[in-house]
Amino acid sequence: MKNIEELTEKLIAFRDARDWKQFHNPKDVALSLVLEACEVMEHFQWKNKEEVEKYVTTAKAKDEIGEELADVMNWVLIMSHDLDINILEALEKKILKNAEKYPVEKAKGNAKKYTDLG
Repeated sequence: MKNIEELTEKLIAFRDARDWKQFHNPKDVALSLVLEACEVMEHFQWKNKEEVEKYVTTAKAKDEIGEELADVMNWVLIMSHDLDINILEALEKKILKNAEKYPVEKAKGNAKKYTDLG
């Protein structure tokens, strides 16, 4: 299994070989990220809870959803590279921040936003 740095290097090499960096300004990369996230959502649109539970167990759905998640990750890694953000450090900081905002004793089993936990 490759690590984040190796995958990022592969993505950047792929992009640079095609001279696509010129199109990768932060706004358009962010838009691409959101569009790919919407493609993940399409797999669940118009399905009820039972249909989703059945759907996600199929090999076809796993492959297709996996491709869309990979597209999302592609844009996350490209954006973090281009903006010189260590995405693993940012994720670690966010986990710690969320732990403070959502203490177990207030948030366990509760879907409320941290501002409404009381």
